[in-house]
Amino acid sequence: MTDILNGRYFISPEFPASAGEACAVTDPATLDQVGHRAEVTPDEIDAALIAVSAAQKGWAALDAKTRAKRLHDLAGHIEAADLSHCAIVMSREMGKPYPEAIGELANCAPVFRYFAEMARDDAGKIAGTTQAGSLQFAKYEPLGTSVHIMPFNFPVLLMCWTVAASLAAGNGCVIKPAEATTLCTLEFMKVFSVLPNGLIACLPGGAAVGEALVSSKHTHAVAFTGSVSAARRVAMAAAAHLKPAVIEAGGSDPMIISAHAPLDIAAAGAVTGAFHMTGQVCTSTERLYVVESVHDAFVDAFSSETLRLRIGNGLDKSEIGPMVSEAARDKVERLVADAVAKGATIVCGGRRPPDQPAGWFYEPTILTGCTGDMDILHEECFGPVAAIMRVPDFDAAITAANASEFGLGACVFTTSLEEAHDAHDRLEAGMVWINNPMIDNDALPFGGWKASGIGRELSRMGLDTFRRSKMVILDHKPIRHEWWYPYPDDWFLDAGGRRMS
Repeated sequence: MTDILNGRYFISPEFPASAGEACAVTDPATLDQVGHRAEVTPDEIDAALIAVSAAQKGWAALDAKTRAKRLHDLAGHIEAADLSHCAIVMSREMGKPYPEAIGELANCAPVFRYFAEMARDDAGKIAGTTQAGSLQFAKYEPLGTSVHIMPFNFPVLLMCWTVAASLAAGNGCVIKPAEATTLCTLEFMKVFSVLPNGLIACLPGGAAVGEALVSSKHTHAVAFTGSVSAARRVAMAAAAHLKPAVIEAGGSDPMIISAHAPLDIAAAGAVTGAFHMTGQVCTSTERLYVVESVHDAFVDAFSSETLRLRIGNGLDKSEIGPMVSEAARDKVERLVADAVAKGATIVCGGRRPPDQPAGWFYEPTILTGCTGDMDILHEECFGPVAAIMRVPDFDAAITAANASEFGLGACVFTTSLEEAHDAHDRLEAGMVWINNPMIDNDALPFGGWKASGIGRELSRMGLDTFRRSKMVILDHKPIRHEWWYPYPDDWFLDAGGRRMS
């Protein structure tokens, strides 16, 4: 499928071949082997990091206007590029429907434009002086080289979120793509050919490559998106080397359906929230808390909308593609079986689709009668399953939604202004959506509370992750200050406790 990329990694537009082990790439829809990727060697890691460090020094020396122009040029290059092949590779590697793959790529250029201007606009602060004749200010400087360890579900867009911020801050970047989406990431790397050679590298491999990058003396910051267990390991590794890290660790997002919700809209929104990209989104709706008075009507509408979805290969006309791996589907099946064993009812789905005998497919599934003792309400399912709990009222829904170790996002459907404001005040999550799930904005911080992560991507907070501040005190007219050594004699006390003359 992508012979030009097989066994390669990116450190320059020439795409040097890797001497590392070749690993097979399997299409999750057909289970056919469609290519192979490299596992870079320790020597290649060291060589890449040295090259990025060298290029970064020149990049950091650029003035903000020039660096911004280079990033705008990059954005223009992305917009002009034909990324259809990259989208096809993404679909074949991890099963994402083609419209979603090409849509992901279409959202990459704007983030580079946003951070290009943000870095120009916000370069420091002049403080009110503490003494006359002194200019006192803070300025920002790059950290050096940042490491970006990426997930499979949005392999290119999420990479661009943190890479754009890091480049805008003056850093070089090293990307460790997800093993399941290495080839599409390498294909996208071609767009960076307009940047200085060596400024950005892509080093394929597994956990060992990520560990080497985080621990290297040539790297200075870490961005990670993935599971909670992996996030803890990465955060501890970064902390051991006193490297700043932004960690997005996924979630089990709740959705509340209020008695004041427009049920047809809420049902359609729940379908997108729960089943977008086969439920393999960190902000997927996994837990639904539906107020008693509208429960049955909502479930009927939700089920009807769900049954309209088409299941199939991401390159066919389908909304529901395969799961990324057999292990991912096994987890979904385990959680559904546990819920059913403890009293949940399968309204629709709950099985492998009979008309898709090959591939890691699973039907979009709705469970009702869910209770707090079920594993699916406490683990991140990361699959096409919506677990519904009936609650007596809106207040109970808020309480139940917060009863989780996760706190990435939360969604509410209501037409009550009082409930809308109550929800964003009380929900324990880094992001709250009211009547429109899963939306992000380059100018607003993206990230979670509790076990869902630390730090923020996007917005000024996302930029600050990749730069450090420096306080400067500049006295333009040098004078000898009275508090400098040696102190005057009358600042001291004699043996009797009296000020000395």
